[in-house]
Formats: sequence, C-alpha cells, structure tokens
Amino acid sequence: MPHQLYPPEISDAELLQELMGRVHGYLPLLDLGEISELLRALKKEAREELEDLSSFTVKQQQLLSTIATADCHTLLKIHEQLNAIEMERFLRFYSVPALHESCTAYRDALAGRALEIAVEEMGTPPPLPFALISMGSDGREEQTLITDQDYLIVYGDGGSEKDDDYFRHFSETLVERLAEIGFKKCTGEIMPSFDKWRGSLASWQRRLLSIVRYECEDIGKNVMDLIVISDARYVAGDRELAEELISRIRGLEQDNFQALWGMAKAATEMRLALGFLKKIWTEGSGEHKGEFNLKLLAWAPLVMNVRILAINQGIPATSTVRRIELLEKERSFSGNTARGLIEAYRILTKHRILLQIKVIKGIQDDAYHLNPYSLPSDERERIRHALLLVEDLQKIIHTNFSIM
Repeated sequence: MPHQLYPPEISDAELLQELMGRVHGYLPLLDLGEISELLRALKKEAREELEDLSSFTVKQQQLLSTIATADCHTLLKIHEQLNAIEMERFLRFYSVPALHESCTAYRDALAGRALEIAVEEMGTPPPLPFALISMGSDGREEQTLITDQDYLIVYGDGGSEKDDDYFRHFSETLVERLAEIGFKKCTGEIMPSFDKWRGSLASWQRRLLSIVRYECEDIGKNVMDLIVISDARYVAGDRELAEELISRIRGLEQDNFQALWGMAKAATEMRLALGFLKKIWTEGSGEHKGEFNLKLLAWAPLVMNVRILAINQGIPATSTVRRIELLEKERSFSGNTARGLIEAYRILTKHRILLQIKVIKGIQDDAYHLNPYSLPSDERERIRHALLLVEDLQKIIHTNFSIM
C-alpha cells in the first residue's frame, strides 16, 4: 500500500520519553524564573486534565450503578445523561477509542436492563435459554452518541410452537422498551420483532445456510444480511448459546467462498470521495453542494474492507481497530500499513462524531455530510490520505479475490 501518512506506533514509555525530551530541550533556553514558571504550568495543566478525567468517570459510575433497578422512564434519563457526559468528554479529549468503549459499555448495561424489564412484563419466565446479540456498530463495539437497534435473538432448540410465540411477543416487547429508553428503532428493520432476526438455534442454522448459498431470490439482500451478521456480538442472556451461533456464523462465512466473494465484490465497488487528481470529491450542486457523505464515501468502505480481510483470515474480533491489529499480527498488513489504517479509522470516526454533536446541539439536521473545506488544511489532508489508504485496501481485496 503506497500511501503512508502516519509514523510507526510507539509505546507509552517511548511517548513519555519523547515528550519529556522536548521539555528538557527548552530548559537550557530559559532562565531560572522561566524554568520554574514552565514546570509549574505543566504541573497545573496535568493536574487539571487528571481532575477532569476523574470527574467524568465518577459521574458515569454513579449513573451506571442505578441502572440495575431503574424503570424505563428513569433509564431514558440515565441514557441521556450518560450521552451528555460522553459528549463533553469527547469535546475535551477527542478520543475515539475512549468514546467507543464507554458508549458500548453503558449501552450494553441499558439493553440488559431493558431485557430484564421485558421478561418481567411477560409474566412467566422464558421457556428456553435465549440470548440477545448485537450487530452493526454495536456488534463492533463502536457505539457513538447516536444509536439505533441492531439486534437479533436466538433461543434454544426443542421448543414448541407455543414457545416460538412466547419469543415473538417477548421480542416485540423488548423492541418497544429499548425504544423507550433511547435506542431508536432500526429503519432497516434489523430488530428481533421481525421474524428473520429471531429464532431457535436450529432455525438460525437453516437461515444462515440459505443466505450463504444464495437460495433467496434477492442476491443483493443476501449480501447485505451477510454483512450485518458478520459483526455479531453477545450482549445479554445465555452466553454459551450466543457464542455457539456466532461461531456458526463465522464458520459458514469462511467455508462458503461464494458468499465471501460476494461481500468482497460489494466492498471493492463502494465509491470513495476521491475525484480528479485524487482530491476530495464533493457534491457539485444541490442541498449538499461542497460536501460529501462521510459515512458512505469514506468511513463505511474502510470498515467494510477491513471486515472482509478479517473474515477471510478467520479473525474472530469484530472491532475494526482490533481486526487491523490482528491482521498485522498474522502478517496481512505491515506495521506501517496497520498504523495508517487505524489512524484513518480514527480521523474519519472523529468527524462522524463531531457531525453527530452538531445534530444533538441543533446546529444542523444532517449527521452524514461534511464540508472538507471548512476544516484546517492539515486536517483536510489527513482525511484525503485516509481515503487514499482505503482505495489501496480496495485494490488489495480486488486482486486477492480475483474480482473482475
């Protein structure tokens, strides 16, 4: 991959040594009073940063401790407060991995409590073991400030038609409770209230085989369903049952080259926001003139193409960054390439989150379109290089899968 922008990653100890080296490099230029002033300022700044981090953590832990006994009305308020804390922390530190980790953790806790409430409302305990599994950004542990429902439910085999009916009603209840606590309903209908996203382990096996063998008439829909379930991750319920289904999903995708080839073809054909002379392409007219869809033309192609390589190499991780790290470990990527892709992911995701914040604050209505020329030139160049890295990645997959 010829396009490189980012240096090799260094350890925390090396980073600290480098930063302190810079400080010590300034000291010989200063007199005694200036040295004291500089060191006091550094100490004050570090203390304030630590205090801010501690404050965010304490507030979050206090809210998390109340989830276990809260009703839906209270859960919505908790969710909103947790989102507000995370938005404030992001604007303070701009850490994409910190936001992903935090949002994913508290949404798992909220979804788990919603599941308990739905069981209570059913009046009788579930007749079979079952599990809630997430997909999409939640499945990749890449939750951000705006979320919707991307879940499926699997339950044990050996049940009756009455048991199937129980889980249908339960799933419908769960979807409504999740909506009440701030998980928007999925516009793509990827929710267990729809039959195709709910079933026993045996019925899931049949459904998966049908998908990977392209037995349905709509091949495009088959490919999209494969893409969605590729990021499956356990959230709540019977972990062993969930892991069994997830294992079968991974195995079937790996063992059916036609299915994987279909996903690879879709990934390499995803358009990028690159135009003439590899400059960032933007809309030439219309409502979004001078902007481009950051999600569809940059971020999604990166996530999608990394996913294809990870599945092909049998990597079980779902997180995009972790997938890249493991692809480097098994030598699909060089260290420099992996570093570049990770930083590309973070720069694109950072701007996706900033667009979400603008929507949350009422500054704009759209959380997808970005005007690159509203950014400083160096930031715009980072986005352009991220796009070039994704283009290189598409070329590798195009060659590896012999896509014509």
